Amino acid sequence: MKMIVGLGNPGKEYEKTRHNVGFMFLEYLENKYNFSVEKKSLDSKICETMLFNEKVVIVKPQTFMNLSGNAVVKLKNWYKIEDNDIIIIFDDIDILFGEVRYKIKGSGGTHNGMKNIVQMLNTREIPRIRIGIGGARHENEDLCNFVLSKFSKNELERLSSEIFLNAEEKLKEFLDKS
Repeated sequence: MKMIVGLGNPGKEYEKTRHNVGFMFLEYLENKYNFSVEKKSLDSKICETMLFNEKVVIVKPQTFMNLSGNAVVKLKNWYKIEDNDIIIIFDDIDILFGEVRYKIKGSGGTHNGMKNIVQMLNTREIPRIRIGIGGARHENEDLCNFVLSKFSKNELERLSSEIFLNAEEKLKEFLDKS
């Protein structure tokens, strides 16, 4: 079994914000492949399903972004999943909006949620898909305000028509390697 974790913050006020693009990507998959990430378990919303011929557990941590590692560790231990069978999908301010990058390992970079996951799992060997949200920030704009700002209508259209398709291909690449 593989674990697919989309990062975001729980609560209506964070919906469709840049920091919740991990949750938004999972919602894109839910709509496209007709499953629902709603079961509450171990500080997360989860769904066990088949995706691209692979048994997966899909996870939306409900711990708030900076404590995402707590939920990931609990689920990893519950399902007895190896670190390299977990993939994290999250926003990256250091990548231009529209770009998607897939890496097998690395640090948490500037992303506090990913930093917490790396720290809690005590490894950098965690595959990840980073969805770029950078480039639209104004020079004087506070980083926190920017990542918690809502996507524009045009950006939302690009996410669903182009960017999430690219992220889906990267996810298939991860699942095909097993």
